[in-house]
Order: sequence, then structure tokens, then C-alpha cells
Amino acid sequence: MLIRYKKTFEKIAMGLLSFMPTEKDLKKLQLTMKKYETEEDWQLFLWKEEDIIGLLGVLFDHSGNTIIIQHISVNPSHRFQGIGKKMVKALKEIYTDKVIISNENTAPFIEKCDVC
Repeated sequence: MLIRYKKTFEKIAMGLLSFMPTEKDLKKLQLTMKKYETEEDWQLFLWKEEDIIGLLGVLFDHSGNTIIIQHISVNPSHRFQGIGKKMVKALKEIYTDKVIISNENTAPFIEKCDVC
């Protein structure tokens, strides 16, 4: 199930976000988390089954009525089980009136999943 990020999930979210190649540096990771916590157009979602095992970070582009997937990450022990694909599908179900696209960092995964 896709749930909205809350500050109580910060450590889990940072751990998942750190799997993104662009978020390896701690200072960069902290800046990214701050964006998700303070900027209205940046939203972070977590994928929860029994535990939180995935993360989806998006940027709402209101001028183009689009949602840009900025970050997508799944706990390594849960990869190759379709979790990433489920997260994107759930996002599409929530925002049926928006066009969901990827950025240069998430494009290879999103194209492979064939969900956008």
C-alpha cells in the first residue's frame, strides 16, 4: 500500500533513498529529504506491506499537469518482486487526472516496467 511520508519515517526513508545512485553523499541525501519535507510540490510516498520496503519521490509540475518521478527505491531484499511497478501503478490510481513521467535518473527503471 502506498502511504504518504511522515517525519516519524525519516530514518527508513533516508535509508531507502540512499540506494539511489544520486543520493550516496550524506549531505546531498539530507538536502533531498529537506526538499521533500518543506517544499509543497515535492512529495514522498512509502510502500508498506508488513514493513516499509519501498519509496517513491515525486515532483508535481502544476503548469503541465504532470507528476515527475524523481526517486524510486526498493529495499534490496525485496527487489525483483514487482514492488517498484506496484508503487507506480498505485500512484497512477491515486492521480488519474495527471500524466506521470520519469526524470533522467528514474527513466531506465520506469521504461523497463512499462507502466507510464
